[in-house]
Amino acid sequence: MFSFTKIKDYHNALLNGQTTCVEAVQFYIDAIQAKERLNSFLEIFAAEALQRADELDAKRLSGKPLGKMFGVVVALKDVICYKGHQISAASKILSGFTSVYNATVVEKLLAEDAIIIGRNNCDEFAMGSSNENSAFGHVKNASDETRVPGGSSGGSAVAVQAGLCMVSLGSDTGGSVRQPADFCGIVGLKPTYGRISRYGLIAYASSFDQIGVFANTIDDAALTLEVIAGKDDFDSTVSLQDVPDYSQLIEEEKKVYRITYFKQALENPALDPEISARIQSFIETLTAQGHIVEAIDFEWLDYVVPTYYILTTAEASSNLSRFDGLRFGYQSKLPNADLTTLYKDSRSKGFGKEVQRRIMLGTFVLSAGYYDAYFTKAQQVRQILSNKTQEIFSQYDAIISPTVPTTAWKFGEKSNDPTEMYLADIYTVFANLVGIPGISLPLFKHGNGMPFGLQVMVSHFNEVSLHRLSKKMMGLK
Repeated sequence: MFSFTKIKDYHNALLNGQTTCVEAVQFYIDAIQAKERLNSFLEIFAAEALQRADELDAKRLSGKPLGKMFGVVVALKDVICYKGHQISAASKILSGFTSVYNATVVEKLLAEDAIIIGRNNCDEFAMGSSNENSAFGHVKNASDETRVPGGSSGGSAVAVQAGLCMVSLGSDTGGSVRQPADFCGIVGLKPTYGRISRYGLIAYASSFDQIGVFANTIDDAALTLEVIAGKDDFDSTVSLQDVPDYSQLIEEEKKVYRITYFKQALENPALDPEISARIQSFIETLTAQGHIVEAIDFEWLDYVVPTYYILTTAEASSNLSRFDGLRFGYQSKLPNADLTTLYKDSRSKGFGKEVQRRIMLGTFVLSAGYYDAYFTKAQQVRQILSNKTQEIFSQYDAIISPTVPTTAWKFGEKSNDPTEMYLADIYTVFANLVGIPGISLPLFKHGNGMPFGLQVMVSHFNEVSLHRLSKKMMGLK
């Protein structure tokens, strides 16, 4: 029977004739259907995936060169465009919309012989920390189906967690890859802002959004990043730096790392005491291994979440203005309505409550009377945070922190308190504000039976070091 541990072993099995791409795809189709109750997938591309698998098996037998992602079964968050396939951002406002082009990451995956198996459920327009905001129902955490999987990329996280694909892609605007990875006990990687093209990613907040990777291992995450990263003529914000061979450079180096953590992060009253204690114990383990781990004061921590939500909601207000009920997607059926009424009704019925809330917040902070008080001030704080980050990385190789203050909560626990939900992002939004790469490592298990991780952040475009340090830390698990 087919089984999967990591991409390297799968490729060896293919080359040795122990399995086929068709067998792998059929295994995942069966698994998705058997675990349909998790609601991880909005759509399975079953027939298409099997046909591509058959073509790839023929390619292998022909002796032609095989791509780096040959036969790897990948799932896409429902905000990443795949030509000829529906994309909805888990929203009614885009009901029935079919993408007319491929996102750059999809083009790169297909060029390296990957197989796209389906699109994953998520929080509507990637706005949420629990996957309770989808127009198509909650995604359930496979470790405990009464608990949330995290968000906004909850469906993509559960797809890897529950063995429904080999790797998946999500998007991370303020922790939407790392936080669900933490809740689901898998690896969640957010690269440097601009490392991966955003072309074909439905925008939430353009100066924060970054496509990220869910995987079972650091090696698989590194290989996927190697394939999907790089320059792109269709995205003016993407980096022109060459992409390192992440999968080849991941091998551990004998190095003493200088690591820091924010004192205020581990002493925060919102942090679960058991999570704090386990991370403190892990710090002692790192020190015993010869690494230097030091606490620093970071008095700006309390400003991180407000700054993030002011800026992201402002960008969301602008980005989501294109969804007006006229050009595509949901349109109001009110008879004889004037244009303003048509806009209001289409957007009121098409957008969910959380998306409406963020659009309204963003419109408010951009309004003439409040622009300087909120938006301008938040931009100034963002610059201060960037400057502080550069200072930190002039002395240290990495910053570590909890990924989330608690383990996955029960459905409904935080739904009626948006502020409490937003504060759950306290540790993840920092990396998006300053544009650095971060990863959540599945290192721990809580006394309540749920997994939780450790977040590691490094300086801009230093993913090679991030992978190496992450692999070293996983070896201490």
